[in-house]
Amino acid sequence: MTTGNTKQELSGVSEVIDRRSFLRVASAAGMGLMLSPMVRGQGRSGSSNDLNVALLGSGEQGNILLQACLKIPGIRFKAVCDIWTEYNQKRAARLLKKYGHELNTYEDYREMLDKEQDLDVVLIATPDFWHAEHAVACLEAGLDVYCEKEMSNTLEGAQKMVKAAQRTGKLLQIGHQRRSNPRYIHTYERIIKEARILGQITTINGQWNRAVQPDRGWPEKYAMSQDRLQKYGFKSMAQYRDWRWYKGLGGGPIVDLGSHQIDIYSWFLGANPVSVMASGSSGYYDSKTHEWHDSVLALFRYETQEGTVQASYQTITTNSSEGYFEKFMGDEGSLLISEAAGRAGIYREATAPQWDKWVKMGILQAPAEEEVETQASEVVLDVRETLAPPQHDLPVVFTGLYHQPHLENFFATVRGKGTLNCPAEIGYETAVAVLKVNDAVEAARTLTYKPEEFHV
Repeated sequence: MTTGNTKQELSGVSEVIDRRSFLRVASAAGMGLMLSPMVRGQGRSGSSNDLNVALLGSGEQGNILLQACLKIPGIRFKAVCDIWTEYNQKRAARLLKKYGHELNTYEDYREMLDKEQDLDVVLIATPDFWHAEHAVACLEAGLDVYCEKEMSNTLEGAQKMVKAAQRTGKLLQIGHQRRSNPRYIHTYERIIKEARILGQITTINGQWNRAVQPDRGWPEKYAMSQDRLQKYGFKSMAQYRDWRWYKGLGGGPIVDLGSHQIDIYSWFLGANPVSVMASGSSGYYDSKTHEWHDSVLALFRYETQEGTVQASYQTITTNSSEGYFEKFMGDEGSLLISEAAGRAGIYREATAPQWDKWVKMGILQAPAEEEVETQASEVVLDVRETLAPPQHDLPVVFTGLYHQPHLENFFATVRGKGTLNCPAEIGYETAVAVLKVNDAVEAARTLTYKPEEFHV
């Protein structure tokens, strides 16, 4: 994060602006300037600062990474690898060629690694059960790797990835992209650590609720052969398209969605959970196509230097009420934050010290005057009722592509101009915390974590 006055080129106009304005404007522009290789420096030694990139897995998530990369300077795609050659692979290659990238296409990642001798990095967005094999092979080929979460669908696979990164000395960034989001960084560094605005955090609530969604389906004329599907671990096109719902391939909604937010719990608390209990419901969807639980409710317990924290989390796949967010509650205030642009609020407890100095320092924004006036005029209807405090807002707004800052952080680190925001060791800690939730559902009892479980 920058301090004091910052001079930057923005939309072709050079101007000196104060810290608060810079954060708001740069984030709103979706440029990720604080993390961008062009801002951070000239990058690697040599005549070119371009990075030669391969995309391994060009399905829905791979396409999201691709779209973000197209907004990042100095990225040159040299290869796309995807087993669905008739559809995913062709779509990604066509788009990249439209933007001037000269590249080759592959079905088998081993052929790609054998033939592409000038790659620098590989972006992995294949199904979770392939992550370990793909990441280890790429690291051992001397390439830096950006791998989507969940790190792996098994702890054994995740351990192999950590060991491979440590053994080869190559970079492995796990795709928990909130760790590079300017709003989350500001919240962690300024609100949680520096100002301690919430006081002692005692409770966390979080959720990711989604409405009922049909299975993805596929154009019949582009269906893969049964032999090819089985070669890569799938029984059918239906299983390939909705692999997240199948045991042995993915981890269900709690892993697919919950890992993003449970990662934030541990990050903001500076601690890993010590126990988890969970309940999962099944039966709304066809059990033959949805092997994992429809919805999961989990309760974690953390032990921090300040005391015990109870953290609840739910993921629902039958109703989208209130979407997704994380809420941190302390004895002096509460924080609501979400990756969704514009959804955040900080609320002071009536008994807590005033926050005027934090507003002056740019850590918080003052409540709107009309909101303060409305609260002052409201009448308490019952002695047990307290008025809702006025909402303070974050001074950092980010409306860009969610994954772009995390990719920029990765590319900057590859160039020697940064430090990974989610290296393999951190990604592994989150995998340990999240994968045990499904175990707790099956065990129908509280499961504990041992401190050594979080280390490889």
